Amino acid sequence: MTPDFLVTHSGGFHADELLSSVILTRLFPQARLVRSRAPEWITPGADRIIYDVGGAYDAEAGIFDHHQRGAPLREDGQPFSSFGLIWKHFGRDYLVASNVPEAHVAPLHAAFDASFVLPIDLTDNGALSPSGPLGGMTLPVLLETLKPDFDNADPEAETNAFQSALAIARSFLEAAIARRAAKLRAEAVVQQAIVATGAGRVLELPMGMPFRPAIEKAGADHLLFVVHPRDKDWCLTTIRRSDEGFDVRADLPAAWAGLTNADLEAASGVAGASFCHNGRFVAAARTREAALAMADLAVAEALGDR
Repeated sequence: MTPDFLVTHSGGFHADELLSSVILTRLFPQARLVRSRAPEWITPGADRIIYDVGGAYDAEAGIFDHHQRGAPLREDGQPFSSFGLIWKHFGRDYLVASNVPEAHVAPLHAAFDASFVLPIDLTDNGALSPSGPLGGMTLPVLLETLKPDFDNADPEAETNAFQSALAIARSFLEAAIARRAAKLRAEAVVQQAIVATGAGRVLELPMGMPFRPAIEKAGADHLLFVVHPRDKDWCLTTIRRSDEGFDVRADLPAAWAGLTNADLEAASGVAGASFCHNGRFVAAARTREAALAMADLAVAEALGDR
């Protein structure tokens, strides 16, 4: 199907139809985006895809709404928004159009659905309510702040606000996809490095990259630190135990905390040691040899504490 029109509702906008619009306008750039509730627009036809409006969900007919009685649910009973429906039917094509390698399309589609799409769906359906000090900083809330004020009399205010919000939503979605795609690309490199490391406690990588998911997937529980080049120096970093919080497998030595250059060289005994964060989760050195020496000292201290 190559639509001439992409149709969603007029009036106030939300994250679900904005993000749906990001997907569809990428796949069908020649189609005209129409925001309307007029019956002649929200009635299915061979020339259009309708989403977040129309009172029906029928993929073959090209209509993807979720507001009606008997609205579609995921296999686990959680509700879809229009974004979830569009991602379900068009997300894989979007990933292919975004140059994601074929082997990564299926796992990335599923992972992105669980981590990014589902929270949007739940929020739009009122099944998840952003709360706490950061509640107002979630993507759905931030996108809605771009709506025009209630007393804005400009007849183009809604259209202009929607287009501005669409551009921002596109940036966030593309960045989120790119970040997750990069993790999959990094996984193979990290797995090779884990094999090369064997029983060693320090994983050396050829560059900075996401490493914790691959370490966990490999079951490499023996690893304590990671070393890799960074610009003109070398980085020594800890390994977090989870995505949440800052608990790590092993801290860098307490004697290094907050030191730089000569002070750190004196405290560590390593020529070329240049920086250690006060939180003891990352350090730097001027050379690979210095970074590896620091890593060995950190391992020795960590194991001595056990």
